[in-house]
Amino acid sequence: MKQQITLIATAAMGLEAIVGREIKELGYEPKIENGRVLFQAPMSAIPRCNLWLRSADRLKILVGEFKAVTFDELFEETKGLPWENFISEDGEFPVSGKSVKSKLFSVSDCQAIVKKAIVERLRLKYGVVSKMMPETGSLYKIEVALRKDIASLTIDTSGTGLHKRGYRVGQGEAPLKETLAAALLLLTNWTPDKLLIDPFCGSGTIPIEAAFIGQNIAPGFNRSFASESWDFLPKNSWEKAFEEAEDLANYDQDLQIIGSDIDHKMIDIAKQNSLEAGLGEIITWKQMQVKDLNIRDNNGYIVTNPPYGQRIGEEKEVATVYQALGQIMKDHQTWSVYVLTAFKNFEKTYGSKATKKRKLFNGFIETNYYQYFGKK
Repeated sequence: MKQQITLIATAAMGLEAIVGREIKELGYEPKIENGRVLFQAPMSAIPRCNLWLRSADRLKILVGEFKAVTFDELFEETKGLPWENFISEDGEFPVSGKSVKSKLFSVSDCQAIVKKAIVERLRLKYGVVSKMMPETGSLYKIEVALRKDIASLTIDTSGTGLHKRGYRVGQGEAPLKETLAAALLLLTNWTPDKLLIDPFCGSGTIPIEAAFIGQNIAPGFNRSFASESWDFLPKNSWEKAFEEAEDLANYDQDLQIIGSDIDHKMIDIAKQNSLEAGLGEIITWKQMQVKDLNIRDNNGYIVTNPPYGQRIGEEKEVATVYQALGQIMKDHQTWSVYVLTAFKNFEKTYGSKATKKRKLFNGFIETNYYQYFGKK
């Protein structure tokens, strides 16, 4: 089999460049597209990228990409791909699908045709007499994605999404996705020697992800992945990737990270999540209101995802909180402040215009990431 494969790291809208930067730092050359980043890499990239990518949603193998405007084309092109290079004889391979602006718009039909084509290919390659493959072994989730008549056929290497770090034992009503929290931090120039505060920490996602970044801990270190059981990967590839992650972690790095929230129940949950993440007492947790935030140091950072006030009657309450934060930070011009919110009048309420803002999506909610760079 070819040593180089094409991998796709999927990304939330607006985070593609961040994912691309991470891939480049891992030593691969990214090609950034809408919603995904493609790159050529050896097999060893599958465990390495699954372990290290902080802001990507999933890592997939691109088996093939081609134009298909008829079901016959979809069948023949799919059958012509080297599925036996990836899927073992007993492999289980369910097929999911989606179609956007394509002549082949029936997703269920596309799924069935792709499944049939792969079965035909594998039967011939493995010499299986039965019309069906056994599908009793490892899981290989296949997706056929059609966009403007171009079919992309992929195999998911991650299993559950990469945001599932394995530490979340509790959460609030609207938890921030771990991958987005990491991206918010990667969009700053925070370094581990600087104080970082999240005054609306909720279940603790931003402070926990900051601790991972600060101590160079691979975010996927405490979870499992679908591709760990795949036969075509070199047997020691996962072992080597975990060893590399352990060697690169800097557990002795001192950190000053504070997470605070008005709700004592959320602070209890944040503490539990932090312990589950293996961070012990590294993060300081406080139950307090934002108006009681007491800043003494210079050149610190606030990175936060406060309430948006989208429910009826909440807007005035949220505005008061934003105003209080703005008043406090007015006296600390050396601090950098980064706020993700869907609140429409944030800058006016906060009291100053952001140095920079970036449109991001928190789930399906359109937000802005307001960035205030501290004066050095």
